[in-house]
Amino acid sequence: MILTSLINPGHNPETPALHYLADDQTGKWDSISNREFWTSVIHAAAGLHALNLGVQHCLGILSENRPEVIMTYFAAFRLRAVPVSIYSTSSTEQVRFITADAKISHIVVGSQKHYDMARAAGIRQIIAIDPSIRFDSDDNSSITFHQLVETGKAASETALSEIEKRCDSAETDDIATLIYTSGTTGEPKGAILTHANFDAALEIHRERLPEVRPGMTSMCFLPLSHIFEMAWTCFCLYRDVEIYVNQDPQRVQQSLRETQPNCMCAVPRFWEKVYTGVNEKIASLNVFKRMMMRRALKIGHQRNIVYKRVGTKVPWLLEHQYQFYRKHLFNALRHVIGMERGMFFPTAGAPIAPEIVTFVRSVGINMIVGYGLSETTATVSCFPHTGYEIGSVGTPLRDVMVKIGPNDEVLVKGPTVMRGYYNRPEATAEAFTADGWFRTGDAGRIDESGAITLTDRIKDLFKTSNGKYIAPQAIESCLGTDPIIEQVAVIGDRRKFVTALIVPAMETLKEFAEKAKIKYNSIQELLENEQVHAHIQSRIDKLMVNFAPYERVKRFTLLSVPFAMETGELTNTLKLRRPVVNSRYADIIAAMYSY
Repeated sequence: MILTSLINPGHNPETPALHYLADDQTGKWDSISNREFWTSVIHAAAGLHALNLGVQHCLGILSENRPEVIMTYFAAFRLRAVPVSIYSTSSTEQVRFITADAKISHIVVGSQKHYDMARAAGIRQIIAIDPSIRFDSDDNSSITFHQLVETGKAASETALSEIEKRCDSAETDDIATLIYTSGTTGEPKGAILTHANFDAALEIHRERLPEVRPGMTSMCFLPLSHIFEMAWTCFCLYRDVEIYVNQDPQRVQQSLRETQPNCMCAVPRFWEKVYTGVNEKIASLNVFKRMMMRRALKIGHQRNIVYKRVGTKVPWLLEHQYQFYRKHLFNALRHVIGMERGMFFPTAGAPIAPEIVTFVRSVGINMIVGYGLSETTATVSCFPHTGYEIGSVGTPLRDVMVKIGPNDEVLVKGPTVMRGYYNRPEATAEAFTADGWFRTGDAGRIDESGAITLTDRIKDLFKTSNGKYIAPQAIESCLGTDPIIEQVAVIGDRRKFVTALIVPAMETLKEFAEKAKIKYNSIQELLENEQVHAHIQSRIDKLMVNFAPYERVKRFTLLSVPFAMETGELTNTLKLRRPVVNSRYADIIAAMYSY
């Protein structure tokens, strides 16, 4: 199957395909019907054809999530071209690297910032989505997305015939897209995903997730340059699910409350914030309400984790109690979060603490934890409907084979695995075993039920000077559940013991200082306060009680400035670039081991 075939105006042509925020002040959302969407795709494809976008040529996309971005993807598919989405948060250097690596000559941009980056990268043909973008005075070739569509509307019959021939001649082995890896330890690499990869992924997901059906709604808020969101969006279109396109990631909570979607894919960081926020709210309640909520969570745990999780019948009294708390507490909580109508919430991209999964499931939110990579067309495994193991990333999808190789590395083989890395034969060879298994770079284990549990990124594992191996992600995931900890980077490679760089949640920290009557003249003075350090150390000690003594954080330093993409400490997918962190904070790290 070619991805263009996902869009069929003959299927409910007047029902919405996409929704977008029309008025930020009122929270009014407008819709684009299937017919309108498909028509725009046809016209955009004709416009790109007029701009001489060739077969299997790469088309750059540098934008926040917008309906036009999704249209561009499918317009490119229709031309047998290759859409290459670049994170909207990328630096100019990253844009230069990817556009050069993929040999991009045409690019669709969302904002003024992205236009300026594309110009700096030397792209000759720019298509601007935002009509307010100002073109440089010497730029005689750039056009707006509206002009692109209008050009397509005026296409000749000859041109339209040529486009149809291109589309009809498409093969499943054509490159569908290049997904550039986040580059935690080096330069990004473009994973080659074919139409055959997507064909397999869509069919496998349809089988594993039959509850995703026509008429449902989904929120698109992760960047479409992320394979998780890109593949999920294709799956939603495949299943006739209406998509709410959230343009501003900072607005997602408000968008959720306005639209109350049935499903949404998310990363653990989203749920960490939800978990922290809810627990802070519970802590602020009076004694009676706090006891009631704790009772409700206990009942929810019994019903959803002890019984429902394993597929056994819920006792009548327990079900009656749960329905009472669902009606009077959980529904209100879900409404505030924006998940009152929520049915299905796939989550992947990083480790997630078991206590967060337990909490979310206990309140009746159907979080489906999964695991996947850019190189595997997203999902390798996810929770089954029953029998899932909390702490695991579920069981492999049909036709996706998984085994544990040397150094406990998770190896994958199947129809969703990439062809290789674009223009990187050596990197491709290194990524596969001699018998064709893809090396994920993740360490893990598989139990007798087939459930996969990840232990850490192999490249992230380090050894203390005492010879003890440390999995930093597991520690960071645990500490990240505390409401006073916003970000954390675990340190300890070839050191005597484990330390950490911690960015506190400033508002939570200030609230603690106020209650503890700590006086300070600056944020830095607050961060260096002995009482603050003692408080955070005590919280760390409680969180790490189940870790081995050599894994526990012995010392830490509080940072006033968060790790950021702009400074290179985080990737565009919010993963730590450990070499950058270790280099940038070398003096602070050295100081933690000097006494």
